[in-house]
Amino acid sequence: MLMAASLVLLMTPGLAFFYGGMTGRRGVLNMMMMSFGAMAVVGIIYVLWGWSMSYSGNSIGGIFDNPFTAFGLKDQILDADGEYVLAGTYPQIVDIGFQMTFAIISTAIVSGAIAGRVKFSTWLVFTGLWATFSYFPLAHMVWGGGILGEGENSLAAWMFGSSEVDGEIVANIAPIDFAGGTVVHINAGIAALVLALIVGKSRTFDTAAHRPHNLPLVMIGAALLWFGWFGFNGGSSLAADGLAGLAWVNTTVATCSAVLVWLLVERLRDGRATSLGAASGVVAGLVAVTPAAGDLTPVTAIALGGVGGGLACLGVELKRRFNYDDSLDVVGVHLVAGLWGTVGIGLLATDTGLLTGGGVDGFKLLVVQIVIAVFALVFAGVITLIIAMALKKTMGWRISEDQEELGIDTTEHGESAYAPDTRIPAPTLRSAHVAMNEAVTAGKDQS
Repeated sequence: MLMAASLVLLMTPGLAFFYGGMTGRRGVLNMMMMSFGAMAVVGIIYVLWGWSMSYSGNSIGGIFDNPFTAFGLKDQILDADGEYVLAGTYPQIVDIGFQMTFAIISTAIVSGAIAGRVKFSTWLVFTGLWATFSYFPLAHMVWGGGILGEGENSLAAWMFGSSEVDGEIVANIAPIDFAGGTVVHINAGIAALVLALIVGKSRTFDTAAHRPHNLPLVMIGAALLWFGWFGFNGGSSLAADGLAGLAWVNTTVATCSAVLVWLLVERLRDGRATSLGAASGVVAGLVAVTPAAGDLTPVTAIALGGVGGGLACLGVELKRRFNYDDSLDVVGVHLVAGLWGTVGIGLLATDTGLLTGGGVDGFKLLVVQIVIAVFALVFAGVITLIIAMALKKTMGWRISEDQEELGIDTTEHGESAYAPDTRIPAPTLRSAHVAMNEAVTAGKDQS
């Protein structure tokens, strides 16, 4: 579990590479700083109140746990006898570290929608507020015994009843979110859409095609994300066991399938398959399989990943159709593929999905998955809207147009990713020659 946590933590620097390569050369440092800033802020507040709000066991309306019950990890590390508190078969402090990394990467994902045009200080404040009011509550709702889980007071139990299993009352049709389809990807994806709308379009959105400045950096980032995702999905079995192995294989083949389908769609639509498409297909496949990694066979994982890759490839065009500036396609990849993975498991879950032998219960599972997806969508969207509007009225989101034109790396951080081009542009050389000739002519006239 410590290795899994370390892999998931690596995903955030990997995301920084992925996003950094996709943005312009004058905004790459700011883009990477947004990921590192999210890591710094969320890491601190998770220890202070994030774990308590998610998993301390003192639920408030099934929406979140009391943030003060385990504030600062009170009573979560050692018990009264000085022994480490256990979470199953390993110390709970290990589980706290593992869950912390999920909160960090989820928050960092949002940044791709607002690349190159927002104040870094406002972003840092947003990360703390969004993690507190959107991520921590959804983590509790889904994984901490809240209303989107499988407990007796959950939406699933209310919809289709509950029964006693091993002395515990659980929903007859339990929702499935193995590693974060709702908590991570729907949550971050809808937040990205809301922020893109509130912050507004970049200066060049309607006038120039956006091109990634460094595609090798994008592919390095995609590779690191894929590598780290084995901790994300494999670690979510909470043990080094067969389920972890199944999640590992399903994650691999779903991602491979998504890459191939993304490239096929590109080929049919644009006439070529691109490296950016391959890297984006990697992320789309990983997102799609996340909620389903432990509840598919490798064959159905191929199907789920392939559909996710195709839908995400089409989804990135939504910003042009509806005229919103999701700079680095967070909505198209994370929201679209996350929604598909969450709903698709209702169709393809091993032996219980609507298309895999589940029968009537399979239909009920599909309904449950749709309900929790919509609930997460609405909850995260409303919370993000409130936070974004409050920050717009107080701190303000946008840098000035002059700062945006000069480059956000320079104006926000006083740095540049690359050495400046010291060559004199041709027009400057020409005007220098003209001035010199005029000076010579003037000298001759005087003599």
